[in-house]
Amino acid sequence: MSAYFITGTGTDVGKTFVCCGVIRALRKRGQAVAAVKPLFSGFDPNNSEQSDPALLLRALGRPATLEEIARISPWRFEAAMAPDMAARKEGREIQFEGVLDFCRRAIREHAGTLLIEGAGGIMVPISGRDTFVDLIKELGTPAVLVTGSYLGALSHTLTSMDVLSQNLIKVAAIVVSETEGSGVPLADTVETIARFAETTSIVSLPRLASPDAEHPAFGEIADLLGA
Repeated sequence: MSAYFITGTGTDVGKTFVCCGVIRALRKRGQAVAAVKPLFSGFDPNNSEQSDPALLLRALGRPATLEEIARISPWRFEAAMAPDMAARKEGREIQFEGVLDFCRRAIREHAGTLLIEGAGGIMVPISGRDTFVDLIKELGTPAVLVTGSYLGALSHTLTSMDVLSQNLIKVAAIVVSETEGSGVPLADTVETIARFAETTSIVSLPRLASPDAEHPAFGEIADLLGA
């Protein structure tokens, strides 16, 4: 099993979109792949088919039932807030060790490539003083950093890269997913990040017409993961 943590510079940058595309690319090659999203905020059980876990399940070719969603995303919260804030709003508490154990168990149990998707950006709190960076570091998995081409993405990306580096987390790839309606050209964003990324591979992902659309960039990301 090769496990990778799909993280981002913030929310709505395209983490699930990238995960789904890589899943489909690997399945098309006939390779084993699995995915989990341990924590998910903004979950509406009455509209669960539109949730990120449901999108992952459909990409995996599995039914997006509430039972299946619970298997890959056991910590789900109604409020679209950081997981620890959303949990407190519901009178619940997230135990960091429990999330860590869930991820470790997924790594042990799945063959092929496992994608673990985070929630929001790399410094989003999970519980107490624990963030997603702490989770990635404890798991020891390489990270795939997803960012956008929005105004401000450069600072967010370079800051995220610095935090990952300080925590000795290997970055397998940086994916720049084009932000819809942004006035900042995708190519310029990629070129600027590349000047600072040095040896880290960067994948440019243009905006696609459909969330299920195929693109060579997904195969490129899969190649960088050694899959």
